[in-house]
Amino acid sequence: MSDTVVPPASVVLVSGGSRGLGLAIVTDLLTAGLKVAAFARTVTPELAALGEKYPEHLHHGSVDVNDSAATQAFVKAVEGTLGPIDALVNNAAIGQDSLHVHTSAEHLAEIIQTNLTSPLVLTRFVLRRMLAKGLKGRIVNITSICAQRGYPGLVAYSATKGGMDAATRSLARELGGRILANAVAPGFFASEMSAVLGQTQLDQITRRTPTGRLTEPEDVLPLVRLLLLETTNLNGQVLVVDGAASI
Repeated sequence: MSDTVVPPASVVLVSGGSRGLGLAIVTDLLTAGLKVAAFARTVTPELAALGEKYPEHLHHGSVDVNDSAATQAFVKAVEGTLGPIDALVNNAAIGQDSLHVHTSAEHLAEIIQTNLTSPLVLTRFVLRRMLAKGLKGRIVNITSICAQRGYPGLVAYSATKGGMDAATRSLARELGGRILANAVAPGFFASEMSAVLGQTQLDQITRRTPTGRLTEPEDVLPLVRLLLLETTNLNGQVLVVDGAASI
């Protein structure tokens, strides 16, 4: 094997892994035979059930991504149960449901902290441990089509996702191919995070999407698995999954 080839991931840390897309990613990776560590503010019954089904392969916990001390303690605990982490999926995020002029400074700070600052802090911590152990690895950031196309009511959210896209590209350069960094930017899901748009705007997005439907978690999972498991030359890329709605 060439020194430049990054092997498939074996132990994956997933933030925001208790519901929605995060839970789907955790489930898919467990099905693929990987060891997975998942955390979120609240451990849902669905995540707990996965823990019972895969007791040797899933380590989960109730951790706020904004609590750096707690996330670092969680990472260390994972290393003790599953082994060294060689991949990170930054999925934890909060949405926005207000026009920029009506969004308080405090809420702006919360969105930026949760969606941008905290993922970068967690990434830094995980990367330092990977490099110290001599590991090659993978970083996958879950961003959003909002970073590439404007939508009302999502100014701060879009800014944070654009920041993560930019960070992905810079990380890929900075890490020199030893650790691959990529992002997946889904289109809108039919979920509480897209409720801010209202049904009328969601219907408009659906009509102008060539595939004729909104994004589903099942559309995203193959790309996440590809970026974590395939020894490809994909690095520093933002892969859009929105049925060409943004074109």
